[in-house]
Order: sequence, then C-alpha cells, then structure tokens
Amino acid sequence: MKYVALVYYDESVMKSLTQDEWDALNRECIDCGESLRSRDYMIGGEALLSIQAATTLRVRNGKVDITDGPFAETKEQLAGFYLLDVRDLNEAIQMASKIPPARYGSVEIRPVREVLSENNESY
Repeated sequence: MKYVALVYYDESVMKSLTQDEWDALNRECIDCGESLRSRDYMIGGEALLSIQAATTLRVRNGKVDITDGPFAETKEQLAGFYLLDVRDLNEAIQMASKIPPARYGSVEIRPVREVLSENNESY
C-alpha cells in the first residue's frame, strides 16, 4: 500500500540552525532516503524550497487567481515528502518515524488514493 509522509516544520526554526547543523540534518535526510530506498520502502520523495518560492493557484468561476506564497497561514510549512510503499499504516508509521525533520516538526502520514483511468490503469 502506498502512503505519503508529508514533512512539516517551522521555517524560522530551520533558519536558526547553524550551517553545520543544517548540513548535518540534510545528510541525515539523504541517508534516511537511501536506507528506505535500498529496503524497497521508498518509491520517491523530494525536499521543497522555502514558502518564499511558493505560488498558490485557485480557479473560481473559470477565472484563475494566483497569489504569492502558500494558501494557509500556519506555524509549520510543508517542507517535503517521502512516497512510501509499505504493508500497512503501522509499517508506514515505523518508516516515517525515521525521517529526521520529525524532530523539529511533524510528519503527516496519508494513504495514497489510487486514481484509475478509463482503462482501469492507475496513473
């Protein structure tokens, strides 16, 4: 079963880390991803740039509205994701608990909803 582990943290906390601390955290994230991939638990994942680079798009009544930044004002911002392929929620929790930024923020674990095409092929 596929789960996405959404990594959230407060960007202001991350900016307060020293360069050495930030580099060490990034190395841990790379090692975590490599470990999960080597054991066939991780399908993919990416880190995201700061919310300063975000754009939010809405379509209302056929009109496109674009604003800078994230839509929601929150304490923690979406920082990246890990796409996991595991047996069940318990295994997803076990694998997500290894994600290093969980020490600074949170990891939301959500099942992936399979969308089928007209030919019943997932995409």
